Amino acid sequence: MKVAVYCSAKDAIPAEYLALGDAVGRWLGENGHTLLYGGATGGLMTRASEAAKKAGGYVIGVIPPRIIAAGRKAEGCDELIEVANMSERKQTIRTMADVIVCLPGSYGTLDEMMDASSSGIVGEHHKPLYVLNYKGFYEPLKQQLEVMRSLQFIPEQEHYKPLFVDTLEELFENLKK
Repeated sequence: MKVAVYCSAKDAIPAEYLALGDAVGRWLGENGHTLLYGGATGGLMTRASEAAKKAGGYVIGVIPPRIIAAGRKAEGCDELIEVANMSERKQTIRTMADVIVCLPGSYGTLDEMMDASSSGIVGEHHKPLYVLNYKGFYEPLKQQLEVMRSLQFIPEQEHYKPLFVDTLEELFENLKK
């Protein structure tokens, strides 16, 4: 199974968050899955890809020229796909993935999550999107989604939505399905 992982590329974050990348990458590798990610260095991205490789997993990176020009191209990928820009990167990863996992991150991670959600809503895909709400990281986002639902900006009966999980164990159980 190809698992897209959206996550932070920042190193200067608490170690417990970096460890999430290790845990997810290791689990993917140990369970014979492919890690599909942004192909850049830094933060949870590096940690997930290195852990997946070390555990025997296959790693596919998808990267645009601006990230390569910034000297942030990951070297450990089994396959590195160069795309024209960030929009094509999101579409390529989403298209190739069987399932999507969103770990803690910043603007790029939120952009990828919302892109997967909105493209799922319009029927471009039916892939599960799991959001790891580690220690309540995404709790404010969950609250905003509830506000949007209560005001009917989001239909009460959504046919596609992100599935929030609170622990790595819960994430891994869902991925086993």
